Amino acid sequence: MRTRPLKVALLGCGVVGSEVARIMTTHADDLAQRIGAPIELAGVAVRRPSKVREGIDPALVTTDATALVKRGDIDVVVEVIGGIEPARTLITTAFEHGASVVSANKALLAQDGAALHAAADQHGRDLYYEAAVAGAIPLIRPLRESLAGDKVNRVLGIVNGTTNFILDKMDSTGAGYQEALDEATALGYAEADPTADVEGFDAAAKAAILAGIAFHSRVRLDDVYREGMTEVTAADFASAKNMGCTIKLLAICERAGDGGSVTARVHPAMIPLTHPLASVRGAYNAVFVESDASGQLMFYGPGAGGAPTASAVLGDLVAVCRNRLSGATGPGESAYAALPVSPMGDVVTRYHISLDVADKPGVLAQVATVFAEHGVSIDTVRQTGKDGEASLVVVTHRASDASLSGTVEALRKLDTVRGVASIMRVEGE
Repeated sequence: MRTRPLKVALLGCGVVGSEVARIMTTHADDLAQRIGAPIELAGVAVRRPSKVREGIDPALVTTDATALVKRGDIDVVVEVIGGIEPARTLITTAFEHGASVVSANKALLAQDGAALHAAADQHGRDLYYEAAVAGAIPLIRPLRESLAGDKVNRVLGIVNGTTNFILDKMDSTGAGYQEALDEATALGYAEADPTADVEGFDAAAKAAILAGIAFHSRVRLDDVYREGMTEVTAADFASAKNMGCTIKLLAICERAGDGGSVTARVHPAMIPLTHPLASVRGAYNAVFVESDASGQLMFYGPGAGGAPTASAVLGDLVAVCRNRLSGATGPGESAYAALPVSPMGDVVTRYHISLDVADKPGVLAQVATVFAEHGVSIDTVRQTGKDGEASLVVVTHRASDASLSGTVEALRKLDTVRGVASIMRVEGE
């Protein structure tokens, strides 16, 4: 084993960064044996140097992240500061000065992954980012390495623990959205500003990364259709239960039927209770992968948190350090397929539509005619009502988003339709 250590620079020392430093220290001997050389924490860049960081030598702490990545003796830079800038500049600077990079930055990778891969390739360095998607769950490496000889057709997953906790509470206790969000905040599962989670921004960034790797095509955050979960109600869960379903916020990446394009989307959806994702509870994540040769695979575990995410970071760090010792680099970007991303209007799925209608003869016939005129086939209809008002629940066969949108617009124009209470997609069948 080589005795001269590989030097690691840590950018960020918050919840994840502090755990990375702790594991590097407490598991130092094991990591050295696994890598073939010891690793040394050579510097830690932070914004508030006066904060006490247990287990970290204050002499290693600096506010000058640029100087740290420019040192020239750094073998690997671990970036866990998040955001677009200064992370992007620091990562490209690290490549320019000879360091490989391990990142947990989903937002940056979803927006500028192609440029970062190009910079890594230009300088002959590694860019690893297992921790950017689904925390501790091994997912990136299986997709780009273990399944490299297979054809992935669909990736369907719960990739945000906050939203899954909220929806699980609504399902299991009958709580409303705000009540479930308040509990998630009190328990530390939701940020003070939960927008990135509940509006699907976090999941959309992860979907872009997963789709790009799974389909060997460049998929950016702007390509991902996004719909939040703030409008999901207790009534929606009641309807889902009547269908033998529950509701999850899903990231869905799939090939078109003809294989000529891909789609990537994030939105709430009803899924059958028989589907493996339906049983994912609390703040856990799970991703369901469907491929030609392997069939159906599911990856499950804690999707966030300091220690779980640090575990993924350390896994990448070990791999990158091994590559460094052997003079090799791991897999880079694979975008040879260059499949276009289809718009949401082309997506075909089932729909659950709840309408408030007048309770009088002929209403069902009018509604059915509108569906027929727009080429949307109805699977089931359920109507309940009294005192002149009724609720009409329609579940369709598979239809395109565009055709369903046209149908809903036409329904709104009917005098007998008081309003569209909810529209939700049905997935996982």
